[in-house]
Amino acid sequence: MSRAERVQESAPAFKALLNYLANTTETPESYGGVSQSVADEKRKGKYAEHMMPIYNGRAIVDQLSLDREGFILVNHETKMKNFYDEAEVRSVYYQETEELVKQTSGAKRVLVFDHTLRSADSATREEKKISGPVRNAHNDYTEWSGPQRVRDLLPNEAEELLKHRFAVVQTWRPINNPVQREPLAIADARSIGASEFIPSARIYPDRRGEVYHSTYNPGHRWYYFPNMQRSEAMVFKTFDSLKDGRARWTAHCAFDDPTCPPDAPPRESIEMRTIAFF
Repeated sequence: MSRAERVQESAPAFKALLNYLANTTETPESYGGVSQSVADEKRKGKYAEHMMPIYNGRAIVDQLSLDREGFILVNHETKMKNFYDEAEVRSVYYQETEELVKQTSGAKRVLVFDHTLRSADSATREEKKISGPVRNAHNDYTEWSGPQRVRDLLPNEAEELLKHRFAVVQTWRPINNPVQREPLAIADARSIGASEFIPSARIYPDRRGEVYHSTYNPGHRWYYFPNMQRSEAMVFKTFDSLKDGRARWTAHCAFDDPTCPPDAPPRESIEMRTIAFF
């Protein structure tokens, strides 16, 4: 599959500071399945902010491709009433996400295996025992951890499944108010070189994973979707087993929108992780 030129050139919406891995002499480590304070205390890795152009993805939303840029934005109504209700998320939103990923990726089978709620409000994080927005440019799976996730989740089928194409496809959406504070920035997959990605340990109480943290490259082309609504979802790839030129992963992170009103409510969002089999 050829990697076509960018569908449209335009002026950036603004410039904003993005957080990149700065020191690659120490293996970065982050922690999941523990409180935010413990995770912050144990985290390893040094990061530095760089001023980067951010483009308005809504200007080209109808031209984006999951296999070219690596991400799309879709209108996606949900029957969810309360995203903080774990049982409702699993009984309603998992199935909705499975269908969404099938429709947008063309996969024949989709396994939803994880979700993460995030809030920019510290009181909400403490009350709900959830995480805050991730400020470091990263991609959730690596050349090793993508296939390993299949082995972890489907041990009896894994070796046969790994003979065929599969992808880790994620979704992200607001769960209450439109997102103005700390929105999600995502980089065009074609602007990312493999040399910028540094494997980083992701450590849980019961297992060890691996993500990529990104070092700085002025050629990265970052997008965001301003004022994302609860009825919208961003769908993006964080691993693809095919190496034929299509998007295999993206870099993404939260950032401070310089146009955000000072009284905007804190961001609240949910991200879903799925494995799509083709």
